[in-house]
Amino acid sequence: MTAMVLGLLGGLAVFVYGMHTMGEGLQKVAGDRLRRLLEVVTSNRVLAVVVGALVTSIIQSSSATTVMVVGFVNARLLSLTQAAGVIMGANIGTTVTAQMVAFKLTDLALPSITLGVSLRLFARRRWYRHLGDVFLGFGFLFMGLGLMTTSMRPLRDMEWFVRAKLALVANPLLGVLTGFVLTSLVQSSSATIGLLQALAMQGLVGIDVALPLLFGDNIGTTVTALLSSIGASRNARRAALVHLLFNTVGTVIFLLMLPLVTWAVVRTSADPARQIANAHTMFNLVNTCIQLPFIGALVALAHRLVPGMDEGIERGLKHVDRRLLETPAVAVGQAGKEIARMGALAAETLSDAMEGFFRNDSRLIKKAYEKEEVVNELERDLTDFLAELARRALTDEQAARVTQFLNTINDVERVGDHAENVAELAEYKIEHDLPFSPMAIGELRYMFGEVHSAFVRALEALERGDTRLAREVVRQEDVIDRIEKELRANHIRRLNEGTCFPASGIIFLDIISNLERVGDHAAQMADSVLEET
Repeated sequence: MTAMVLGLLGGLAVFVYGMHTMGEGLQKVAGDRLRRLLEVVTSNRVLAVVVGALVTSIIQSSSATTVMVVGFVNARLLSLTQAAGVIMGANIGTTVTAQMVAFKLTDLALPSITLGVSLRLFARRRWYRHLGDVFLGFGFLFMGLGLMTTSMRPLRDMEWFVRAKLALVANPLLGVLTGFVLTSLVQSSSATIGLLQALAMQGLVGIDVALPLLFGDNIGTTVTALLSSIGASRNARRAALVHLLFNTVGTVIFLLMLPLVTWAVVRTSADPARQIANAHTMFNLVNTCIQLPFIGALVALAHRLVPGMDEGIERGLKHVDRRLLETPAVAVGQAGKEIARMGALAAETLSDAMEGFFRNDSRLIKKAYEKEEVVNELERDLTDFLAELARRALTDEQAARVTQFLNTINDVERVGDHAENVAELAEYKIEHDLPFSPMAIGELRYMFGEVHSAFVRALEALERGDTRLAREVVRQEDVIDRIEKELRANHIRRLNEGTCFPASGIIFLDIISNLERVGDHAAQMADSVLEET
């Protein structure tokens, strides 16, 4: 008994590891195509289903895809309606694993592992090493299947197992509950369905036992996304709930038609393992066809079950979400968008601080302080996100991009700090009613215009990877340095002529010094773009 349990658990572990390795390898081979694939999802429901199926075929896990979708909804990359279509497609895509298992390619396990290891060790090109992961995972998947199949042979003669089968046949709901619990524990419907197929290969279970368990597996796979949505936005929680509702409704429909479903599945193949794979595919295809026209009703029900509106969040990350770490290509792209948002906020902070200075407007200065606080929070959160992303399996290009991002967010945060310094100087000017000549104000406006333009263009160059624009920013920084020296000389001349109030002069010098430092950070950001080429 002990040997059987250890063999079963070991085989299941190898199976899951193989599935995970193969999925990661396929994802790396696909590269940025996965991100671009997700970006084409529109309100077209059928397209969303197709994308969900394709992505899950690559990742080899509907749970992983749905968790990713929850992350996309939380990061506002997908709407809830789009997410619902992708989730339906993910359920179809996950059936690919079961269909592969039904081919009984156990004899190919060792050759596949050998090929995978050879590519991992000796291939020079990264793409071939990633392909090695695919073959390695494929081999481990079927090796695990073989271990499970062999270890379960003694079950045939065990009385408790025979009684359990009779109970499941007599009470399909018990089968659904069992499948739900098993998949909730394993966190993979592909693994538990693979286990069912291994049992079927030994003649230990038939389709009458397997079908209710399979339905329960499909409900159990939703637990991963439900747990992942805890603490996320309302829409993200609704996306996880849509997955639960979709599979639960499908299970109810199929249970009500269980005799007809059994009749149809038996006629698809004489092989019990293939019958289970076909039943899994049939369940998700038919369920999608039935519920796809009612996707609006599913979304509306999710809204009723999770009521309320998502507050307009001013703070925190909007474009990235920790769930995206499972998909590095997408995570890198979204991090770029978050940095662009952070940079725009830093530019607004500087504008508010300077306009508060020019207009003696305390309200604008207060807004500058609030925005600078958010910039600081984004810098901390983004640094944590990128540091964790850097520990994932990244391509060389993605790793270089992450390093560039880390340097950039430091520059952007420093711009926010200089903007805060300007706000403090503006506040001091207002409190002490310090006078500034029209000439001094005009000079500050001129320098601020150049600095603000350089910073905004540096952000644009970074986002687009525009080397021409980056070179212009570097040249513009030289102009800013000359302006700073010229204004400093003009100030000293006014001071000597007695036309400048000394306390105001100190403020003037501090402001041009902070503006010059902003120009330096813009140039550093532009340099990072040039270094990438």
